[in-house]
Amino acid sequence: MRWQRSLLTMLKDRKDKKVALAIDTSSNQVRSILINNIVTFFGEMNPESLLVQADYKIREVSPIKQAPQIKYFTHGKSSYTEVFEWAEKENIDSLFYITDVTGYFYEELKVKTEVFWLVPDEFLPKVPFGKAIMVA
Repeated sequence: MRWQRSLLTMLKDRKDKKVALAIDTSSNQVRSILINNIVTFFGEMNPESLLVQADYKIREVSPIKQAPQIKYFTHGKSSYTEVFEWAEKENIDSLFYITDVTGYFYEELKVKTEVFWLVPDEFLPKVPFGKAIMVA
């Protein structure tokens, strides 16, 4: 219940900002019910936000209220680079990323977007930048 309160506060604070929720779809070994609940929560709290489905590349970007079913893959390869570049190009103010933080990105990449790593696991890894939030 703690993470819900934290997310609620963060989304309220960013009500007038451009927000996106990205989902790492590189593995089907995920807590799909939890992830679907987070997507629904974002859709209710910030219906203008965008949903990005990505693994080693962006698979789909859609308004969160019109989001299709999330498709997971089994290859386990994820890269955050394309999502961060997309967020920069689209002037996203805050990017929330549901992931286990095992993906790759170019170290030279300059990320100006505010990033929140939503980790659906019992272990909270160290993140390269931004803030990690355990949502398990």
